[in-house]
Amino acid sequence: MTLLNALLVALGAAVGAPLRHLANHVARERLGTTPVVGTLVVNVVGSLVLGLLVGAGVTGSALALVGVGFCGALTTFSTLALELWDALDDDRPVPAAANLLLSLVLGIGAAALGWWAMRP
Repeated sequence: MTLLNALLVALGAAVGAPLRHLANHVARERLGTTPVVGTLVVNVVGSLVLGLLVGAGVTGSALALVGVGFCGALTTFSTLALELWDALDDDRPVPAAANLLLSLVLGIGAAALGWWAMRP
């Protein structure tokens, strides 16, 4: 990785991470839902964007900026894992399973849709 690409990753992450935080805040404060909804939304949106990029054949600096930096910081597997752990620790296995299933199906589906939409 070149220094330029490393800086582009950092720049993309500087946009993606605050948007993830904002999505959780909006889910909790304005929509009256739990942060789990915000995490699901950012993971699905990030998966779609990454699928669009890969499907379009984006490489190099643009992929570093948007794919690795922005999408990498916007999406979050660690937060999903913590939310699943919290639900299981609170003896809520059904919401935990639903969250995991929705995250996998919608995330993979969004990535596949983006890839398919951009294929020649």
